Amino acid sequence: MQVQIGVPELCAVIRDRIASAPHSRLPFANFMELALYHPQLGYYAAQTSQLGQAGDFVTSAHLSGDFAELLADQFVDMWQRLGKPCPWQLVEVGPGQGLMADSILQHLHTHHPDCLSALHYTLIETSPALRAAQQQRLDRWQSHLSLQWRALTDLPSESVTGCIFSNELVDALPVHRVTLTASGLQEHYVTLAAEPQRPFTTVLAALSTPELATYFDDVGIQLTGPPYAAGFTTEVNLAARRWLQQVAAKLQRGYLLTIDYGYEADRYYSPARSQGTLQCYTQHAHHNDPLVNIGQQDITAHVDFTALQIQGQQSGLITLGQVPQALFLMALGLGDRLNALAQLQATDRDTLNRALHRRDALHQLISPLGLGQFNVLVQGKGLTTETQKQIQGLTQPALS
Repeated sequence: MQVQIGVPELCAVIRDRIASAPHSRLPFANFMELALYHPQLGYYAAQTSQLGQAGDFVTSAHLSGDFAELLADQFVDMWQRLGKPCPWQLVEVGPGQGLMADSILQHLHTHHPDCLSALHYTLIETSPALRAAQQQRLDRWQSHLSLQWRALTDLPSESVTGCIFSNELVDALPVHRVTLTASGLQEHYVTLAAEPQRPFTTVLAALSTPELATYFDDVGIQLTGPPYAAGFTTEVNLAARRWLQQVAAKLQRGYLLTIDYGYEADRYYSPARSQGTLQCYTQHAHHNDPLVNIGQQDITAHVDFTALQIQGQQSGLITLGQVPQALFLMALGLGDRLNALAQLQATDRDTLNRALHRRDALHQLISPLGLGQFNVLVQGKGLTTETQKQIQGLTQPALS
């Protein structure tokens, strides 16, 4: 991995923000937001090449179209259980290069044309570069259904009857970093350093918002006493709570489906995880230094799913279930696809190679050491008691 300062123009923006900030320092969350989401220079805003096998990381959608097809089957089931509303809305938040949307629409076109004919598909994307890539990939669907790009804030409140969903979105929302010290909980700030080759450093200071202290009370973690010791460092994703509150307000009747890597709060904030979960990714290598390669590397932290469930309850959602991705996909028929591949009688090398490649991708989707341990959280709003029972009855073996 080649380490460098980062995009010079973005570093200059960050230096200016620090210089104008109180005490000449920025909460780490503000730095992370600039590094990833600056409208012109941020990691996600400026390029699309970071995604996929040739980029810095892959998602489930990059491995195989099967992932999106199985999700499409879940969406069809949701549509049917809601009484086949028309329009039926799918809202994808953070759609990347449009791969998942393309595969979902193709699967519906081939196997569920009645659902496709009722569908309105909305992509929530803030990056101009990614939006352009999505529009190019999905152009062929414009004549088949209502397909639109919007900002989340532009969706009217309680306007969605259907499902709002995301895959590996919440982990990239800006996080605050905190450390337990002898004088209590303190926050990490980014400030200017003297070294030209490393212009930024971090300092500890008082919490930038009281929400950071009350967060741990909300999720049932007593961080300021034993068994936690001085030096314990972790993250707090206040942006995830605000995001979920905002998304919940857009949903009138239907579902919120969130797929990401993370833990319940008691595992996330285990005393043994004393340096948190923050990771940086570039060229499929990872490290824990966010102050290098600024604007040229992904920065992520695991998701606290307890916080998402609690925020959901406060925002009018009910939790229908949570399950590892492996069980979720198996319940949707991934095992049947593996069995069909095992019984395939290949007549030529190309067919055999494609089958082996697809089998490997399917195994990666359910690997307990990788994507299979991602969490799938399903929440609902505006559902009848009977619909809730039906959904839970259908998915309880997986979603529990």
